[in-house]
Amino acid sequence: MISSKLQKVVNDQITAELWSSQLYLQMSYFLKAQGWDGFAHWLRCHSDEEREHATRMADFLTDRGGKVKLQMINLVPEGWGSVTEVFEHSLSQEKMVSKMIDKIVLHAIEEQDFATENFFRTFVDEQVEEEALFGGVVDRLKAAGENALPFMNAQMGRRKE
Repeated sequence: MISSKLQKVVNDQITAELWSSQLYLQMSYFLKAQGWDGFAHWLRCHSDEEREHATRMADFLTDRGGKVKLQMINLVPEGWGSVTEVFEHSLSQEKMVSKMIDKIVLHAIEEQDFATENFFRTFVDEQVEEEALFGGVVDRLKAAGENALPFMNAQMGRRKE
């Protein structure tokens, strides 16, 4: 059985994953409205990935005898100034999620809950990849400038679900 303290932080993480999913979906619609279909597609795929993370975490919690408590998801922003700002905001979100996951692992270690520690260490690794992925997009957008947006938009549109 997973402790009540760990149940709380895992439920908070599920909420954060669902909020991230909503954020990336909103960003997708924002960029699509501006004609950036490739960037929009890429973010929609990422929205689906975040929702899948939340589902995996909820399944883990119930498998450990815990109780999933879906919480209200706060409103997400609706607009940004540029494509680069969208991805900078995304990178900030991923860094915040990384800190939350680190906190879960720390609590699991303190409680000697090795199953929870092991499960969430996969998300620690995932977050390293996520931060590198979004950071790379931001770096490319800044280095390439406005003239490269159509090319990058086409590249991002090739992302597989």
